[in-house]
Amino acid sequence: MLSEVEKERYVRQLSMDGFGEPQQEKLARAAVLVAGAGGLGCSVSLYLAAAGVGHLRIVDDGVVELSNLNRQVAYSEQDIGIPKVEAIGRRLEGLNEGIEVEHHRVRMDEGNLPSLISGCDAVIDALDNLPTRYAVNQAALSLGVPVIHGAALGFFGQVMTIVPGVTPCLMCLYSGRVTTGVTPVIGVTPGVIGLLQAVEAIKLLSGLGRLLTGTLLMFDGLQMSFDRLEIPRDPDCPACRHIQPR
Repeated sequence: MLSEVEKERYVRQLSMDGFGEPQQEKLARAAVLVAGAGGLGCSVSLYLAAAGVGHLRIVDDGVVELSNLNRQVAYSEQDIGIPKVEAIGRRLEGLNEGIEVEHHRVRMDEGNLPSLISGCDAVIDALDNLPTRYAVNQAALSLGVPVIHGAALGFFGQVMTIVPGVTPCLMCLYSGRVTTGVTPVIGVTPGVIGLLQAVEAIKLLSGLGRLLTGTLLMFDGLQMSFDRLEIPRDPDCPACRHIQPR
């Protein structure tokens, strides 16, 4: 049951048609793993915290650098040299003291991802490299936890929601490709994509709306356009072909 303080804090969303106290309580009970505290992770974490998602688990092994500040909006110049998870943890706790923020300064891999994902209702893929994305994808599939994938490059970005055993997974989308090097990006693009990931997470957790399942939403900032591409599930996918719905 929502307190009077919570009713005042969330009054704008509680006033929406179809979104009431039951939906807000679902957000409050939810736990989300944010995999990566870079441009995508900063944007999505800020808005999930503001919306009242009750438990955020932030994972990243980096420290804040000057070159991060064009897009990683949770940080300031005073945070340079500080572990990202510590800086963003303070920022989120200052934004909403009614939520729990858990942070882990570790490099994600096949060994620790099952424990990091365990107990979560959703995973936000806010990463910047495909090998770690694939590891997150596989661990989440094995645990039956949905993943909201986001990626940004230049003025372009994309979002897709993965439901284990039901939709195509990240390996279906990328077919095992691996890219290397620094990803060039204008700061606004991960802002847009991170917010779209937050929208998907809020819908998923509250049970509202239609998710981007089996659909890749593509953003072109130069043309200011959105396109949708239907992505089929690969029956021979090495990651998800044996995964059953839960």
